Amino acid sequence: MTHLFHKTAKTALILIYLVILAGAVVRMTGSGMGCPDWPKCFGYYIPPTESGALEFKSDHHYSEGQIIILNESLWVANQNFTSTSSIDMAYWSPYTAHDYAAYNPFHTWVEYINRLLGALSGLPILLLAFLSIKLWHKNKWNTVIGILTLVGILFQAWLGKTVVDSNLAPHKITIHMVMALVIVAMLIYQISSTKDRQIAIKSDQNFHYLIWFALALTLAQIVLGTQVRQYVDVQVKSLGNDPSLWLSSPTINFYIHRSMSALVLLSNIALFWRNRTSVQPYNTLTLWILVMIGVEVFSGILMYYFDFPFTTQPIHLVIATILFGLQFYLWITYQKQSQSDL
Repeated sequence: MTHLFHKTAKTALILIYLVILAGAVVRMTGSGMGCPDWPKCFGYYIPPTESGALEFKSDHHYSEGQIIILNESLWVANQNFTSTSSIDMAYWSPYTAHDYAAYNPFHTWVEYINRLLGALSGLPILLLAFLSIKLWHKNKWNTVIGILTLVGILFQAWLGKTVVDSNLAPHKITIHMVMALVIVAMLIYQISSTKDRQIAIKSDQNFHYLIWFALALTLAQIVLGTQVRQYVDVQVKSLGNDPSLWLSSPTINFYIHRSMSALVLLSNIALFWRNRTSVQPYNTLTLWILVMIGVEVFSGILMYYFDFPFTTQPIHLVIATILFGLQFYLWITYQKQSQSDL
């Protein structure tokens, strides 16, 4: 059962990263309101593929909750009924969560796929919670984290609803992103806890502190990055689709974010060097951390100096979350192998 738990946790982690990638594509394409309601999409389990499906139709059966667009507003069927030749507003209620009322099939299906991946990721997490209870006698902390991961994915789904209902409020998007990292961390803990035990290593307090410092910097950078992205979203709405203007006069958050990237790089170089000089067994892992930082810096340069080339935004976000995951895995693994000496 431990082997199944380990494989399930890995599957869940891969799916969560796919959800993060899908969410980044949603933001890149501006598809966040492709489905204006939640958990359905325009009141359908499978969204429409053409705008005509959202126009009022005579002699048509409507189910409670289905949505039409009328006079640039969303209207929701308040009961099951079959329409007559003319619309009877007694059967319809205005959608009041927000005032966004547009249909773009591309945006709708990008957002819908994002939601499908989110729902799919919940299945292995549900199985993990069940398996963790079965493994209570082996690792009680794993049971606690397994249940918390399930609570976290449910909370994340609710956060997704609040993001849509708020018409993509920037601070809620940031909370949504941070919660995704919390879920990543909990899954990595569960993967590490069921990994085959390795030989204990001698503890190194400086190495320990460097991991914490590098991890904290990465988390701060991700939060700052989401705030910079929020500013870019505002610029897109006000200045249009000319990328050369989006960061023409950035806020202080952008300059802090850009300057901190040097500190992130230097701290992780120090981590890599300390690993080598103190003979820690993490050469490959610390090297991959540096590779991720290199890609992150390069994609950031492309966005700022070359006006946001296609795919650089989702790459920048996803690589940042992978970097966080690698650093957290390094910390968890180091804790496990050196715990007898700390």
